[in-house]
Amino acid sequence: MVKVNGTLISYYFICKTKLWLHANRINLEDNSEDVRIGKILHDINEEKNQNTELAIDNVKIDKLTKEYLVEVKKSDSDLEAAKWQVLLYLYKLKLKGVGRKGKIEFIEKNRQKKKIHYVELSDENEKELLNILHDINTLIDQDKPPPPVLEKKCKKCAYYEYCFV
Repeated sequence: MVKVNGTLISYYFICKTKLWLHANRINLEDNSEDVRIGKILHDINEEKNQNTELAIDNVKIDKLTKEYLVEVKKSDSDLEAAKWQVLLYLYKLKLKGVGRKGKIEFIEKNRQKKKIHYVELSDENEKELLNILHDINTLIDQDKPPPPVLEKKCKKCAYYEYCFV
C-alpha cells in the first residue's frame, strides 16, 4: 500500500493516467514549464513567509497558523484537486491530534488580490477521503495505467507526448 501524498491525491482528480505513471515512478515533469513555475512560486512564498513549510509523514504543508492549514497554488484551475489535497493534509493533522481549518490561496499572475477558498474536514469529507485513498491504491496497484482520456487540459501536461504521440 502506497502512502498517498498531496501530488497523488491531486492527480486523482486531474488525470488517472498521470496518477498511475507518477506513482509508478514514470516522471516526465522535470521538463515541464508549468511545474517549474509552480516550484518558483512555492519558493518565493516560502521565502516571504520565512520557511513556514512543515513536513508531516509523507506530505509537505505550505503553512500552519493557529487557525488554518494554508496551501498556496498558482491558479484555481484545479480547485477540486486542491481541495482534496488540503483535506488529506487536514486528515493527517487530525491523526496527530491537531485540528485546523483549511485555506487555499491562489496566486494568479494577473490578479491584484489573492483568491482564497476555505475547506473543512467534516465527517462526510473524511469518509469520502478514505474511499478516495483506497481507490488510489487500487489504481496504483494495476499492472498498467488506465487509458488516457484526451481533454483540453492535456496539451499543457508534461505527460502529453507519452499519452498521445
